[in-house]
Amino acid sequence: GAGVIGVEYIWSLAGLAGPTIEGVRGALRQAGIAGGAAERTEQDLSPRAIAALFAASILMMAAVFAAFIAGSPALTAYGATTLILTGVVFATVFGFLVAAACGYMAGLVGSSSSPISGIAILATLSASLLILALLAGGHVLTGESGAPALVAFSLFVTSVVFCAATISNDNLQDLKTGQLVGATPWRQQVALIVGVIAGAAIIPPVLVLLNHAYGFNGAPAAPHPAGARPLPAPQATLIAALAQGVIRGKLDWGLIGIGVLVGIGLIVLDEALGIAKKMRLPPLGVGIAIYLPPSTTVPVIIGAVAGWAYDAWAERQAEPQRRKRLGVLLASGLIVGESLFGVLLAGIIVASGKASPLALAGDSFEGASNWIGSIAFVALIAALYRWIAARGSSERIT
Repeated sequence: GAGVIGVEYIWSLAGLAGPTIEGVRGALRQAGIAGGAAERTEQDLSPRAIAALFAASILMMAAVFAAFIAGSPALTAYGATTLILTGVVFATVFGFLVAAACGYMAGLVGSSSSPISGIAILATLSASLLILALLAGGHVLTGESGAPALVAFSLFVTSVVFCAATISNDNLQDLKTGQLVGATPWRQQVALIVGVIAGAAIIPPVLVLLNHAYGFNGAPAAPHPAGARPLPAPQATLIAALAQGVIRGKLDWGLIGIGVLVGIGLIVLDEALGIAKKMRLPPLGVGIAIYLPPSTTVPVIIGAVAGWAYDAWAERQAEPQRRKRLGVLLASGLIVGESLFGVLLAGIIVASGKASPLALAGDSFEGASNWIGSIAFVALIAALYRWIAARGSSERIT
């Protein structure tokens, strides 16, 4: 799976090289225009402000990396300093490249088409190989086993690159929307900076709460209530396995090579289908499906079929686009509602110290409850779709 996703991401980057370079050139040309000379809808933050933000980001990144590895007995002072500087340079350069590529894809198609999985895999492999090269130079470790610290640091650096990719997805979606409605770019950019700060303040406590309520598969045991089922994290598990395999020298490169060959074959097949104007076969989707467990992919397939059935029905009705948009809004509401309730439930679990604080029956009722819950969920979805179908013919979306 990693090989398929990696080669697909490289292929996507190759196709985006021209548009991305031209976009950067356009931004640099626009930055040279005086603030008063440009139209309101073309006014970005000034080059001086961008340079100040860039410098502040570099300093904060270095401080965070230093705090992360501070006091590690496995690293020499030289090794710690080298890792910090290397991490900053790698995250800055790689982060810029992935932000440009992901931002372009998000602005052009949407964040759902952004090759996040490929970025995570290539960034992990690149960061791990870079750290391995530093080890070859010597004077990095004190003599103790430093593999755990080096694996953790490579994953931490990768997380910074990953954040750059996901934030660029969100920001470009917002900027594109602003352009469509005639917003002022620099005002949006200030709001987006506030959004990044707010996310950095809110997301870590939520993750800590989820870890204390459930824990994560493959992660060290957390102080969660007895009987709590760990949350699945297949992508994180894959990335951690890659970093450990490279640094510990136990990665099966043969399997990666097989994945690369499969990915090349899928790319050729996808391009051939495109030339023949047939249904495409996205290699990235195939690669993701290889390593994701069925418990994750099967609900996605069921949802895709349900969405396809609804869209097919909407096409036969009056104003099909309005009805489709209402369907998308319903699905989005279900996603957001489930997420918010999940966080609320995690808080109740931590506060009560019980793995199932809202349970109405014992564990022996689990099988029946799954069937009852599934039937109730299907009935609710059908009722909601009927409800929005009725609204689609009488109300406008504003």
